[in-house]
Amino acid sequence: MYFIIDCDDSDAGLALRPEHRSAHLAHLARVRESILTAGPKLNGAGEPCGSLLVIDFVDRAAAEAFAREDPYAQAGVFAKVTVMPYRQTLPHEATGRGE
Repeated sequence: MYFIIDCDDSDAGLALRPEHRSAHLAHLARVRESILTAGPKLNGAGEPCGSLLVIDFVDRAAAEAFAREDPYAQAGVFAKVTVMPYRQTLPHEATGRGE
């Protein structure tokens, strides 16, 4: 089942991102085949202000554990992380799971 991991940066997030980016990307690489989409949310100036990921996990507990273990989360890049189920509807071709 897909889960959205919606992260809002802390006030220090932009400054902390570069130091922890390699570890964050390595964390994502562990589930690379399960990622539907992932990337930074951008503010009006085009700078990262959070992250949005949609990843296939066996259950919510696995999604929440993955979010907690993210080096960005552990380093204080994120002020808030929300995990919620997601159902892809379009495009159908992407995974064949659309309704």
